[in-house]
Order: sequence, then structure tokens, then C-alpha cells
Amino acid sequence: MAARSTLRTGLGGLTTRGRSFLAAGITAALCAYLLGQPALLRVALLLSALPLASAAMLLRTRYRVASGRRLNPSRAPAGQEARVHLRVDNVSRVPTGLLMLEDKVPYVLGPRPRFVLDRVEPRGHREVSYRVRSDLRGRYPLGPLQLRLGDPFGLCELTRSFTAADTLTVVPLVQALPAIKLSGEWTGYGDSHSRAVALAGEDDVVPREYRHGDDLRRVHWRSTAKYGELMVRREEQPLRSRATVLLDTRAAGHRGSGPASSFEWAVSAAASLSLHLLERGYAVRLLTDTGDAVVAAGTSGPGWASSEAAGLLLDTLAMVQLSEGQTLARAEEVLRLGGEGLVVALLGSLDDEKLAELSRLRRRTAAAVAILLDSSSWSLLRGIGTEPGGLQSTPASSTEEQVRLLREAGWTVLAARSGDSLPDLWRQADRSVGATAPGSYWAGRDQA
Repeated sequence: MAARSTLRTGLGGLTTRGRSFLAAGITAALCAYLLGQPALLRVALLLSALPLASAAMLLRTRYRVASGRRLNPSRAPAGQEARVHLRVDNVSRVPTGLLMLEDKVPYVLGPRPRFVLDRVEPRGHREVSYRVRSDLRGRYPLGPLQLRLGDPFGLCELTRSFTAADTLTVVPLVQALPAIKLSGEWTGYGDSHSRAVALAGEDDVVPREYRHGDDLRRVHWRSTAKYGELMVRREEQPLRSRATVLLDTRAAGHRGSGPASSFEWAVSAAASLSLHLLERGYAVRLLTDTGDAVVAAGTSGPGWASSEAAGLLLDTLAMVQLSEGQTLARAEEVLRLGGEGLVVALLGSLDDEKLAELSRLRRRTAAAVAILLDSSSWSLLRGIGTEPGGLQSTPASSTEEQVRLLREAGWTVLAARSGDSLPDLWRQADRSVGATAPGSYWAGRDQA
């Protein structure tokens, strides 16, 4: 059985040229028999022996080849290229023959890359690279790498596959945002706690008992005299400002399709805002209308965002999809349990019920910014007013009324249309500049 399987593998690896040689040899042998030409029989044997010998040689080849793959970067922004580096090491003591490499790549990233390596010396290696690019967010598997062995005459090829594979994460495009001051927000990392200690004074310090290794300079002598044992001051634990980025993923609230849809604009804005707040020292919670939340916090103060925290947020946004939800009730429930701090909401089309829910959300926050997407502008790009299965586009007068109602509820409202720049919108929320007056929410935009 093993010999039959090996023979089947060898014959299955014959190339078009090898099969042509074999067919020509069989035909020549038949002609030699029918015509009685012994010389033609020798030619038939030669033509038949070449592909069979090539297959036998490849089957007996025992190359020890190792492979490795490196992504640069491992997280690529949508629409930008990433480079994949492949390394093939010959760990045997004999040189390899002709090697053909093919890496398995999803069609979204482009065609499958193929490379030909002529010869790899013993203990040597070869490195090749290729580029991939995707306009769609997501996680895409790369590999496993396939290695095809060929004989010098091109008569037979055998494929061997490695098992290792990697994943390329295509994350939303992140834009740099200006640093602004928001009405009602906390002043930054630990400021509220510092002011509380200053107002409380030295007498209100909460001490604890002395532990081995504590610095004697932290001994609180008044408490030591009061309790009759050595007491030390507690280490100051600076508080951290908190921010929640609420992303509306309701399919009914967005228009358009693909990278040019209002939903993709909102996802990119959520990524930009989350990383911007993380760099300013906030502990950022990414929340969707479905109630799913991810919390990320850097390890340093303002101006620093740990790569782990930023990567967690970007990986989450790389996989977020439209939901079938109709309300913001689940997000409201999450904020009710712990919604103090800054809230930045990226909202699609709303109705009266959603506006009432947002008014209730505002009561639990220190500062609230709503980026209200006029989804109809994304539909108009395609020359339509509705999407299949969606709602009618919101008229401009209805959007202006929503802006007014949200501002009356205490929100800082920024109205966004297709083609608007997020950094320019974010700059309008600066309290030192002043919010746009109600009724003029298109101020500063060119009227087409």
C-alpha cells in the first residue's frame, strides 16, 4: 500500500512536460512494436524513463528546510500597504535544488505571491518579501507557506506545506487630533485627587500601620502617638480621568457601503478619538450600542499611550460590525453602572426615542460630546435616498432640530457630513473657542 501511494504521488506530481514525455514514450513503444522498429523502442524507453526517474529522484529527496514569516507592521491601517518577509533556511548538509515558494493569501489582500529559488547552500538561507493591502478592516490569515520541489528538467514538481501561519490585522485609519479643552471635563491625570488632598490638609491624611521595608520618612507621628504604634502615610494613588467612546453600530443608523460608508467613517473616528484620549492620560472605555465594552489604559501619564492599550482598542475596532439593534438601551445600562467622566458619542440617524435616551445618558457624565452623522449625505454620494432595508434619509431640518435638542440636554454637538475632516470637527468642540451657536450647525462648511 505504501509503495502504491508513493507511486501515485510521484505520477501526480508530473508536470505537463513530464506527462508529454511519458505519453510520447508510450506511443513510441507501441509504434515500435507494431512497425517492428527496435531503434524506435530505445527512444521510447528514454522518453518514458526521464519523467519516471525525475519523480523517483524527488520522492527520495530529503531536504530539511525551515521557514519563517515576519509582518511589518503587524497592524496595518486600512488602505495602506504592509510588507511580508519570508525566510527559508536549509538546515541540511546538502544543497537544495530548484525551490518554488507560494504563500497562501486571502484574495482581499491581492494575488498569491510566488517566488523561485535556484539553489540554497547547506546551512544557508534566502529571504524574499511581498506587499499586501486591503481597504477593508479585519483579521486576515497568511499562510501556510507551500514549497514546491522541481527537477532540473521541469518534468516533475512535488508540493510540501509548512504548518505555521500568521495573522495580519487591518485596523481603522487613525488621524491626529488637536488637543482641546472640553466644557465640564476633568483637568487631567490625577488633578482632582491632588486638589482633594490640598483641601483636606495634613491632619486628614489616612495612615496605616508600619510594615517592614517602609520608608521612615513617611512615619506619621501624630497618628503614632494617638494609636500607640508606628503609623505611616499611605502612598498617594493618583486618580485617572475616565472617558467613554460610544460607537453607534446600528445598521438602521448608517448609510452607504464599503470603505466609503458612514459606518466606516464612524469607526475611523472612534479609533482616532480613543487613541487621542489615551495619549492625554485617560482610561478609555470603548462602548457600542450592543453593550459590549473594552477598557484600555496606558501605564504612564499624559502624553503616553502604551502599545498594548492602543493595540487592544485597534484590534477591537478592526472586527466591529453593524448590529441589528434598534435602541441605545444597553449602552445606557452600562453607563448607568459607571458612566462618570467624559463621554464622546458617534451617532448615526436618530429618532425621538433615541434622543430621549441620549438625554438620560448625559445626566451620568461630567462632559459629553456628540458627533452626529448626517447619514443621508453618504447615501447622496450614490445618488439614492434610501438603502435596501434601511430607513428614509433624515431631512436637513430634522437634523438641525436634533442638534438643538441635544444641545439643550447639555451635549456639545458636532454635525458631520460625508467628506468632513474629523480634526476640524474636533477643534470646534474647544471650549476656549466657543461652541457653534444653535441653528447654525453647518457654520464653517462650504455650501455646495
